[in-house]
Formats: sequence, structure tokens, C-alpha cells
Amino acid sequence: MPLLAPLPGPVAELPLADLPLPAPAGAAIAGLLPGFNLVLGLALALWTLLFLFRIVLTWYPQVDLGKGVMRLVAIPTEPLLAVSRRLIQPIGGVDVTPVIWVGLISLLRELLVGQQGLLSLIALRAQGLVAAAG
Repeated sequence: MPLLAPLPGPVAELPLADLPLPAPAGAAIAGLLPGFNLVLGLALALWTLLFLFRIVLTWYPQVDLGKGVMRLVAIPTEPLLAVSRRLIQPIGGVDVTPVIWVGLISLLRELLVGQQGLLSLIALRAQGLVAAAG
């Protein structure tokens, strides 16, 4: 017995993306998505920048990340780096985990908020649905 039974009747034939939203809900979503898209894009870009700083800081092991402005770089990045360092050992004495995180965050940013990103396409579709309904 399947966990999720198919929907009966004509609803089963509709793709989920084509289900109509009530006009107020569609307008609210269309109004919020561009702002959310922007905030998420900026947050992921800032996170990438912090990991790029960590890459540069691997060249200077004498820098103490617990003091001054360096804490602003260490606090958001160290939890991810600590976990990934347990899985990926340094190569030739060089910590490569910040490079891996830059790649992963850049990929995530492109998949979510890039030009063809998931949230970008949803925002465009929501704006189109609101414009068509209005």
C-alpha cells in the first residue's frame, strides 16, 4: 500500500505549479518573493566573501581569529569549517575546506537566486500570475 495515494478526479491531472492561488495570496507571494530573493542572494554573497577571507587567512596561520575584527570572519564560517575539517584532511599542510565551501555556496546561490535559479523563476511566475489575474 503506497504511503501517498494519488488524488482522485480531475485534480490528479493538474500539475502542482498550475494550481490557482487565491488572488490575495498570489499578490502577497509575488510581493514578498523579490525581496526574499534579494536578501538571500546578498546573504549568500556575503557568506562567500567571508569564506574567501578565510582562504586568504590560511596563508597567515599566525593571525588570531579570536581577536578584533577577525571574529566577524570566524564566527559565521568556523562551524562549517570545523565539521568539514573532520571529513577532509589538509592537502600538503594546506586547509582546502574554505575552497570547497566557496564552491558549494556559489553553487547554492546560483541554483536558488541566479538568473535561472529556482526562487527567481518562482518570483517571475508569481508576478506573471498576478498580472494575468489583475
